[in-house]
Amino acid sequence: MRICTLVLGLAFSCLQVSAVMATELTQSLKRINDSGEINLGYRKSEPPMSFVGESGSAKGYSIDLCEAVVAGVMKKLERTNLKINYVPVTAASRFEAIESSKIDLLCGATTKTLGRSEKVGFSQLTFVTGGGLLSSSGAAIANITGLKGKKIAVVEETTTRASLEKVLSENGINSEIVTVASLDEGMALLDKGEVAAFSADQVILIGSVMARSTPGQYFLSPQLFSYEPFALAIQRGDADFQLVVDSALSRINRSGQIVDIYGKWFGKFGMKPPVALQMLYQLGATPE
Repeated sequence: MRICTLVLGLAFSCLQVSAVMATELTQSLKRINDSGEINLGYRKSEPPMSFVGESGSAKGYSIDLCEAVVAGVMKKLERTNLKINYVPVTAASRFEAIESSKIDLLCGATTKTLGRSEKVGFSQLTFVTGGGLLSSSGAAIANITGLKGKKIAVVEETTTRASLEKVLSENGINSEIVTVASLDEGMALLDKGEVAAFSADQVILIGSVMARSTPGQYFLSPQLFSYEPFALAIQRGDADFQLVVDSALSRINRSGQIVDIYGKWFGKFGMKPPVALQMLYQLGATPE
């Protein structure tokens, strides 16, 4: 009788622990645990941050970060596996996809701003770059002043567009801004000579040029006209999930794995982490 009572007591205790674990999970973590799946939003044509590789699967710097986060989520949920669904999003649809729970984590070249923070949440910073200008080498545009009287393409619903409009206005430069839906569309307009320049985050322009068979036909302005701090985006107010995300990012910064990830995607461009990015990695190495 005593043995039976002990066994029943232990079983009841286990049930209590399981019940507590279940009730403690909220929002994204509960949804992920209940479904056994995690949905990662990504951009299809923003190399080397987020793009579709030759195999047809999602690749890039931000994808590697998100996959490290998935490992952290599995550890938190004490699961041995999670099904990863890669969901393509656009500049216009990405934040709505987070708000509607279509995706759990946005893995791309997403600038963290105070305005966007009113709609979605953000992880700690993962990268830093700035708005850049790409033109043809035969009609190179070295800086913002070279845009006077010219057409320039920029992707809609991006911070680059807002920053570009601001800097043109502040400098009294009269240019025609042509909005496009994607990086590929902007590059196509530049290739056809329908615009004098294409503007995007400089790191995205570098990746796009280096992925082409004739990179020498382009000129990348060394000037940056904005500050673009990247982060992974999640649902706003989801503190428990944000802690898991930031913990995973902090671990790869502390271990030095982030340098390997950077080398994997930027090493072929002959680029070393700039000083500002090295400082960002150090600041992001939050202790346990």
